[in-house]
Amino acid sequence: MILRSLAVENFRNYESGSFDFSEGTNVFYGDNAQGKTNALEAVFFCGMGRSYRPGKDRELIRFGEEEGHIRLRLEKDGVPHRIDVHLRSSGRKGIAIDGVPIKKAVELFGVMHVIIFAPEDLSIIKNAPAQRRSFMDMELCQLDRVYTSNLIAYNKVIMQKNKLLKSLEEDRSLAETLPLWNDQLVRYAVPVIKRRRQFIDELKEITRRVHSGITGGEEELELIYEPSCDETELADRLTAGIQKEIWSGMSQYGPHRDDLRFEINGIDVRSYGSQGQQRTAALSTKLSEIELVRIRTHDEPIVLLDDVMSELDCGRQRRLLSELSGIQTVITCTGLEELTDKDFCVDKAFLIEKGKVIKETNIRENGEKA
Repeated sequence: MILRSLAVENFRNYESGSFDFSEGTNVFYGDNAQGKTNALEAVFFCGMGRSYRPGKDRELIRFGEEEGHIRLRLEKDGVPHRIDVHLRSSGRKGIAIDGVPIKKAVELFGVMHVIIFAPEDLSIIKNAPAQRRSFMDMELCQLDRVYTSNLIAYNKVIMQKNKLLKSLEEDRSLAETLPLWNDQLVRYAVPVIKRRRQFIDELKEITRRVHSGITGGEEELELIYEPSCDETELADRLTAGIQKEIWSGMSQYGPHRDDLRFEINGIDVRSYGSQGQQRTAALSTKLSEIELVRIRTHDEPIVLLDDVMSELDCGRQRRLLSELSGIQTVITCTGLEELTDKDFCVDKAFLIEKGKVIKETNIRENGEKA
């Protein structure tokens, strides 16, 4: 899979902008708050149908404008493809694949596999469980459309059930419908839990090898999936816990409360690991995603690095860059010296200022030094 080009109009701080990518390493560089991350975000949006940053779709449209556009071209197995995104401030976004409109953004999943490394990913271990659930869901949704369908349905059920629980203060008779909602919840929750468990079982074998390599064999990293309730017990737990849920006003059991634990040499990294250990474990896990995509799709993902180099020490930077050798990568950084000082080969560089590409350099083609 090769990302060929990106064009944006009225997207974030871009009035217009275009990028023709190298098959190797591409770098967006320049001062902070100039639009480097915005360009990276547009690529991610074409793969996932949403941003990896919090906010609403209309916030992606340039201030003062009513519409925004993203056009991305890629090549898969030698066949060219095009993804078009039409953002509207007053309504639903439109997405088309090869000129054919799709009804739901989830239809994008699998067209372009993209893996993002952002600063918050390095804090995945110490942050709230929601971020670890998002990590599992982001990759699984790209790899498994059945999982995506079950997750979407489950989230709708949870939303409706929580709405019902909150309304019980005004009408207690509505509690009679809770068993019906619980039946629906179990229907979708069970396959979600099973697939998450399978995913972590697959990923942890890769992560164990990657982490051992990063730490010189001194540390063994273990990923442990922690469902809020085992799938075989969920139905009974929901039945027994109805009064607790009525009292709390929210759903207490199900995949929306799952977590993921990281252990190094048998010790919980979140509670007892150093910041360096937490970041190394997070890095090992993210790098393992690349290998898992290769195994499952027989293809290379497109890797996006959003200003993570400044968050890593020199040793972890070198390890990350060595793992990305041979993979098409798009990196944001403030200066090219952040990469070239580590003897990392940059193929193409874009200097970005105030939402514009000021300079575009084919470094390897021209024989230039970054």
